[in-house]
Amino acid sequence: MAHSRELLSKPDEIIDVGPAFAPPLREITSGISIPMLTGGRLTGILNFTSTHPLRPIALGQVKALNILASAAASALEAASLLEQLRAAEQRYRRLAENAPDIVFRYELHPRRCFAYVNPVVTAITGYSPEEHYAEPDLAFKMVHPEDRPLLETIYRGELPSGSTATLRWVHKNGAVIWIEQRIVLVHDSAGQLVAIEGIARDITERKHLEEQLRQSQKMEAIGRLAGGVAHDFNNLLTAILCYSDLLLGHLNPTDSLRADVEEIKKAGERATSLTKQLLAFSRKQVLRPRVLELTAVLAEMDKMLQRLIGEDIELITSLDPALGRVKADPGQIEQIVLNLAVNARDAMPDGGKLTIETANVDLDQAYARSHVAVQPGPYVMLAISDTGFGMSPEVQARIFEPFFTTKEQGKGTGLGLSTVYGIVKQSGGNIWVYSEPGRGTSFKVYLPRVEEELTQVETRVPIPEKTQGSETILLVEDEETIRSLIRSILQGQGYTVLEAGHGPEALQISENHAGPIHLMLTDVIMPQMSARDFTQKMWKLRPRLKILFASGYSDDAIVHHGVLEEGTNFIQKPFTIVGLTRKVREVLDTK
Repeated sequence: MAHSRELLSKPDEIIDVGPAFAPPLREITSGISIPMLTGGRLTGILNFTSTHPLRPIALGQVKALNILASAAASALEAASLLEQLRAAEQRYRRLAENAPDIVFRYELHPRRCFAYVNPVVTAITGYSPEEHYAEPDLAFKMVHPEDRPLLETIYRGELPSGSTATLRWVHKNGAVIWIEQRIVLVHDSAGQLVAIEGIARDITERKHLEEQLRQSQKMEAIGRLAGGVAHDFNNLLTAILCYSDLLLGHLNPTDSLRADVEEIKKAGERATSLTKQLLAFSRKQVLRPRVLELTAVLAEMDKMLQRLIGEDIELITSLDPALGRVKADPGQIEQIVLNLAVNARDAMPDGGKLTIETANVDLDQAYARSHVAVQPGPYVMLAISDTGFGMSPEVQARIFEPFFTTKEQGKGTGLGLSTVYGIVKQSGGNIWVYSEPGRGTSFKVYLPRVEEELTQVETRVPIPEKTQGSETILLVEDEETIRSLIRSILQGQGYTVLEAGHGPEALQISENHAGPIHLMLTDVIMPQMSARDFTQKMWKLRPRLKILFASGYSDDAIVHHGVLEEGTNFIQKPFTIVGLTRKVREVLDTK
């Protein structure tokens, strides 16, 4: 009977079922209908029929039938609610079981055990939900030993409900993974903590990216410090080397002091080598990049590498014949390969295999997201791998730092890999290391691939045999000691020297000097005026003036990021007397 119909009777009324309501079976001659009510709402009608004629029904029987109808209505309502509950549970279970994060409930009372863990736990930890159910202590065994006190704090309910904790878990395969866990405390009616519910998210990739960013920032800071130190030392070393040359020029070959002065010069030269490596790391050395093929550079180095690594190490090369071109300084590319080869050789004292391979690669957005500072795009990869000792994660985190070394004292300066790092970064590339203790090491260098034509190698300017001259040179140097030294050297070669301590003074001298100025020798970094403004104003006064730049390092517009602009004459500090006088003569003789 439809719910929209009115009740045929009140609960305590008895109705004779007439022909209109008579069931189709002829045997049924009478019946009674009782409404099924739940909270005053009609949920159905309970019919009682009989094959006997209607007899008077006692009030007690009616009440009994009403109780039965009410019970039936309650049972139907409970069944409906149970079905709704099951449907809701099924929906939430599907959500939990398809969630990308671990969803769990850990019972604390009456005993500790996992009540629920969703299936993704297997992919994240290596342990299945069934293993969690079977081993209640797996939660503690899986957490990194150093983080177990924090887990105990969580399970004692000492962290507020809704708070987040970061823990290290140990994957079934032994790898350490980082987990961010959001917890909810579940209490019973008496206020006792009975369970922990929560969501655990794998943040290992995020942690690695954060560590890469911290490492990159640290290397930048060290680079700035190293560059500043190298610049200051180069000024000092210029004085040491040049004054050593001056002293040697005044001493007889048999003079007892000559050996002492030569030792001073050797020490200065060793220090010069160190500062050059520091400048390479800090990305402030001067590069002369050109478009080249990496395969050609490696082919020229083959014999040198064979001699370098020795007979106990097998050299294996796998070079892509269709390798793309890169724009880099060929001398610095050789430096990268040599330093990495030496590092590999030292990791294999009992022999092994050194593999050099190249390939064209395209680094996509996914790779860039997992590697800090990488720009997506086409690259040329240079990989140098060995079968040596390998490195721990702790060593890998520091290998590019200046002066960090795992070699014995006297076996290395700790600047080889930092030099490689600086060259790669200055060339617009990236370098990554992959290593495991006892399983060797692989360094992968990625340099941007270019579509430009190969740069034709220019004929080198011959070194001038004579270094003397009678031209006028304007010397601009803010360091008085260096200025005095250079003036003495140039005057000793016959040149007329005008000197200034900064740009405005040099402009004033140039304006007041009536005669010609054939060359200006100037430091790049000076007070009061930038090198760009200074040179432009000087060329307005003397359009045909030749300029030779000198610096311990240069990172301004004239030598932008260490890359010389076309036609720029440059001499790197520290220099020797011979190096300076030859370079001055070379620039003066250039048409």
